[in-house]
Amino acid sequence: MFSKILIANRGEIAVRIIRACREMGISTVAVYSEADRNAMHTSLADESVCIGGPQASDSYLNENQIISTALLTGAQAIHPGYGFLSENAHFAYSCRRNGIVFIGPEPESMEKFSDKAVLKSIFAEAGLKVIPGTPALSSLEEAAEQAEIIGYPVMLKACAGGGGRGIRLISSASGLKDAWHQASSEAVSSFGDGSLYIEKYIHPARHVELQILADEHGNVVCLGDRDCSIQRRNQKLLEETPSPGVDREARAAIIEAAVAAVKRVGYVGAGTLEFLLDRKGNFWFMEMNIRLQVEHCVTEMLTGIDIVKWQIRIAAGIPLNFTQSEVRMDSCAIECRINARGCGELEMIHVPGGPQVRFDTCLMAGTHITPYYDSLLGKLIVSSRTREETLRKLRAALCELYIQGIPTNLEEQLNIVGDERFVSGSYDLTFMTGR
Repeated sequence: MFSKILIANRGEIAVRIIRACREMGISTVAVYSEADRNAMHTSLADESVCIGGPQASDSYLNENQIISTALLTGAQAIHPGYGFLSENAHFAYSCRRNGIVFIGPEPESMEKFSDKAVLKSIFAEAGLKVIPGTPALSSLEEAAEQAEIIGYPVMLKACAGGGGRGIRLISSASGLKDAWHQASSEAVSSFGDGSLYIEKYIHPARHVELQILADEHGNVVCLGDRDCSIQRRNQKLLEETPSPGVDREARAAIIEAAVAAVKRVGYVGAGTLEFLLDRKGNFWFMEMNIRLQVEHCVTEMLTGIDIVKWQIRIAAGIPLNFTQSEVRMDSCAIECRINARGCGELEMIHVPGGPQVRFDTCLMAGTHITPYYDSLLGKLIVSSRTREETLRKLRAALCELYIQGIPTNLEEQLNIVGDERFVSGSYDLTFMTGR
């Protein structure tokens, strides 16, 4: 096991990883930008090192500076969290060349799985039903030709990256040109790769994903499904597990198929298979995220399994010590993402408590929210035996959570969980349309 890990990230996920390491007896090194000098993760870590200016390109995306810091501090491994360098094969190779373990998949796997169009073909061969689509497109003209073959409406998507960026819904040929340039430009600025592909638009549908853990000894376990259908502009706002749109029989079948597919492709690490679930109950494979998901903690609340700790153990070569039949999925957990709606300085915060109530955050008195990074302030997660009980607990926790000095989306989250469509569980990806 590692004795020291560098966390190449910031915000609530850096805090989350530091806590996991502390519980495992592992020393931590935090890196931070000039804008994050007084951030929570810098004070919680055993060591903290400033690596550059406030822009992510000068700090959290500065591969050489992060590698140098790891070497200077004696860190044996780097945990990238999510976003930033978490899916960057070049960075993973650099870690390897410098004798540092990258806590995530091998760079060869990252290269193979980073192109979503290629990934779909790999999982189709492994037996999953994939959304009809194209490989990476070479030009706008080819995109127009393929869109006509597939049939409008279609989704234009970035081959690299995730987080809802570089995605456009195109209803007709007249909208393709503008969407192509917008999506490609967004993909370049977000991922450094402007390549795009097209897939059929499945509508109406739910966004359902499966959390996977796989070790280097061939063990693969699925920690259940998450419903991520509450989204605005492809950005997730709320997740719950298990999905109210999937019955027990269908869940067992898709878990079995997903585990078999992951074993077949030989993936190692934590990963998430994302699907669209149509009205007929068909699961259409979209993509696999080869990193820790923002919403991993809602699965932890359901199963009692610490995904971050298992990421670290898997990277250290330790095999999973539980089987699929031991994964507990007999209750309900729901997570609300609490986002900033502008900049500001935190004056006061009150965090709700009680059994099975968790708030993962980086907020503390004096925290200043800047325009440089993601707007996520924290994640409020609650769990109980039934969905009805969980919803009551969630509403109470949202009412108790108080954040002064920073504008947030708390009121919006209360409106979502009070909406009859959400309460009934009969929602899909159209839920936020018009809101």
